[in-house]
Amino acid sequence: MGKQEGGPESRRENGRLNRMAAYASIATALFLVGLKLWATWRTGSTAMLGSLADTALDLVASIATLIGVWVAAHPADENHRFGHGKAESLAAMFQVILIALSAAAIGFRAVSHLVEGQEVRAAEEGIAVSIIAIVATLGLLAWQRHVIRKTGSIAIQTDHLHYQSDLLLNLAVIAALVLDQMLGLTGADPLFGLLIAAWLLWGAWRAAGEAIDHLMDREWPEEKRTRFVELAAQHPELSNLHDLRTRTSGNLDFVQFHVDLPGSMSVDEAHDIIERVEADLMQHFPQMELLIHIDPKGHVDEPGNPLVEADEFEKLENDE
Repeated sequence: MGKQEGGPESRRENGRLNRMAAYASIATALFLVGLKLWATWRTGSTAMLGSLADTALDLVASIATLIGVWVAAHPADENHRFGHGKAESLAAMFQVILIALSAAAIGFRAVSHLVEGQEVRAAEEGIAVSIIAIVATLGLLAWQRHVIRKTGSIAIQTDHLHYQSDLLLNLAVIAALVLDQMLGLTGADPLFGLLIAAWLLWGAWRAAGEAIDHLMDREWPEEKRTRFVELAAQHPELSNLHDLRTRTSGNLDFVQFHVDLPGSMSVDEAHDIIERVEADLMQHFPQMELLIHIDPKGHVDEPGNPLVEADEFEKLENDE
């Protein structure tokens, strides 16, 4: 017995918000690429070059994010019965690859500048551009946080991570220019370039983890899974909930489990009970597809996956 909720209007609204966030990212990246391209030409700074490369990749990644959330917003069809949510994870992985390549290029350029001893110019103009970039990025981050709270989109979350790192990158550029040109600490600029490259690699590693979890259908985090079981335990009809399986695809959760009901109960009675349970659980997890399988009480399933055979309520009581 299953039920697909979410519901359609909510999903359409989430898709619209995700697309608006992606458009905002693209517009911000275009603006910042133009500014930083000019600043890199004026200053010759490795740190500014790193910031430019990161922003250029943000632009490409934001376009990938737009495509990902657009595809993910498509409803399930004949060939994709579970929807298109994993398009967001694919877009996130594409972004991770771009970030890693960018970090490698910046690191190579920084080492070259350390060896060659290239000088930095026009620090004031570079600092002004970095301050403008910080203000624009703060505005975008505020909008992305609003969208993430509403939709939970993994692609927007990964994009949000990029622009969070941009704040530090711009601050690093300011510090590099001040130390290298204004305070005469030769080598500060390429050293900051190396730090920026390392930061980008760390961000790529973190972003890859969640995207891979979604692609591999990893179980929900223990806290979220326990919360679901605790809510289900409030229904005495689910006294023997077992074979619970959970996963997330895009901004949609999938849950399935077995429950025992008396064998003498009519189909109509069992249906009414499960409908009430589903309606309540959906209120707490609105972006969820729920599938409940009814077993007659006393029925013993054939041995299956040992990871999902345990009675979930019994497990919860033992944990307590």
